[in-house]
Amino acid sequence: MSVANKDTTVTTTSTAPRLSLQCAAIASDTTTIRALDWDRSRFDIEFGLRNGTTYNSFLVRGAQTALIDTNHLKFEDTWLPMLKEQIDPKAIDYLIISHTEPDHSGLVGQIIDLNPEIEIVASKVAIKFLEDQVHRPFRSREVKSGEELDLGTNPTSGIAHRFEFLSAPNLHWPDTIFSFDHATGILYTCDAFGLHYCSDELFDQDPSALAPDFRFYYDCLMGPNARSVVQALKRMDQLPEITTIAVGHGPLLRHHLKLWVDDYRDWSSQRSEGESYAAICYLSYYGFCDRLSQAIAHGIGKAKGEVQLVDLRATDAQELSALIGEAKAVVVPTWPSQPDAELQSSIGTLLAALNQKQWVAVYDAYGGNDEPIDAVAAQLRSLGQKEAFEPLRVRQAPDGNLYQRFEEAGTDLGQLLNQKQNIAAMKSLDTELDKAMGTLSGGLYVVTASQDEESGQRRGAMIASWVSQASFTPPGLTVAVAKDRAIETLMQVGDRFVINVLREDNYQPLLRQFLKRFPPGADRFEGVNVLNNVAKGGPVLVDALAFLDCLVKQRLETPDHWIIYALVEQGNVADAEAKTAVHHRKVGNHY
Repeated sequence: MSVANKDTTVTTTSTAPRLSLQCAAIASDTTTIRALDWDRSRFDIEFGLRNGTTYNSFLVRGAQTALIDTNHLKFEDTWLPMLKEQIDPKAIDYLIISHTEPDHSGLVGQIIDLNPEIEIVASKVAIKFLEDQVHRPFRSREVKSGEELDLGTNPTSGIAHRFEFLSAPNLHWPDTIFSFDHATGILYTCDAFGLHYCSDELFDQDPSALAPDFRFYYDCLMGPNARSVVQALKRMDQLPEITTIAVGHGPLLRHHLKLWVDDYRDWSSQRSEGESYAAICYLSYYGFCDRLSQAIAHGIGKAKGEVQLVDLRATDAQELSALIGEAKAVVVPTWPSQPDAELQSSIGTLLAALNQKQWVAVYDAYGGNDEPIDAVAAQLRSLGQKEAFEPLRVRQAPDGNLYQRFEEAGTDLGQLLNQKQNIAAMKSLDTELDKAMGTLSGGLYVVTASQDEESGQRRGAMIASWVSQASFTPPGLTVAVAKDRAIETLMQVGDRFVINVLREDNYQPLLRQFLKRFPPGADRFEGVNVLNNVAKGGPVLVDALAFLDCLVKQRLETPDHWIIYALVEQGNVADAEAKTAVHHRKVGNHY
């Protein structure tokens, strides 16, 4: 196996699934080893990957040497040999852990075995997590914002490498730190600013190709922590000029740095501008808490609700009390039936901070030894709070359907939190303008989508009237989808969906069915005659006039809708003599 020098990149490849490595110099005395996972299709909170992903780690050599992050365990047989070709592991002085999620820290134990004297540099929370994760002793140094690690001067280049650390909790785990090398201007951020995009391109050459995945990644992982993103950006603003953001996933950000940072700043400011938010609590490293809490938070964000994820293990008592007490809604997981003393103290702080004006809800952590969910729900009810939604029960390892149910519960909560604001916004529109907008008419359609995944099938449907042909060659159309629609998650770039055209003489039953308010996770197609194997995108309604099978090519964002442009791959008409049902509105500020 060969490796890269400063000017070349060499890739080693295996088959089924496609896994490869890339090793390249990215700055003076600085090398990246990137593990490319070309075929990975699911990640984290069960959102789909359209373009695979990468796991990036870095070597920085001064007088001493630091390794920044390791890699996913699946790359053990290839990543470790490539690291050894770059450097004897015993010569690595420090291992900087950006955060401890297994896709970045999966090989920490192996590094310790190869070099027991290596010193792990990480946040206090990360070191605690690692102690439970690697099950072997190790040397460590706790760092926080403003503290430094001086590697000294590289004897060959004459460049002195000095790291400054920035605390970045909840991006997207509570243990995250950023590391800034004053010599090269590179900021190492792990998950923050990343994207799941697998390519041999080392840097962000084509922003238009990366933008959809960059935004999708932000919405799923960073958006629920927008308040924490804003704080991290403020810390970044105090640094000298940043030349590159070396992310943990995807290409490194260098050529269009201002674009990406401005996007994070704009999106996070919009999400955190109000004072009302929902506090979604979880227990790191317990059951499925991390992912389930993120699914709820993602749903709240889709409804333009503000949210703060709160780790009951890692948040100190004073901050926990403030976050819970100031929240408009609080969602808690089931906790271990016999919590340790520290966790029991956090639970006590949580319960004491609740107030009767809040909405509360509970979900199963599915940790194997949980306090029964009904007991936790009863405890919350006894405090006098209003129930935000029915307890979310988990009876088996979560699959795609369950994550969708949690996301939909979050969306319902987000709509509840914004109810007064949305009504006020509708009333504020000019009456004549409102009436004029209402004269725009459209057809009536049912959009359906279905995805068969390893974690189970996910399906969705919605009534649509904002559908329009957008191109002749190739045939294409646009459909406007409100951001808080559950089906929006199934209509990302590369996904497929079906437009079912309703007929003028027989549309009322289907209209009533799909206009109903469904509880989270409910089967929208119960009692409806469908054909499941006619179109690639989803179910075809038997009673529809026609169907169009569509492939999503682009998405355009508006304040409250996504405009989906899709190519029409196939279609069929059931009755050439029938006409399309038409929707006439009286006002333009709601459907």
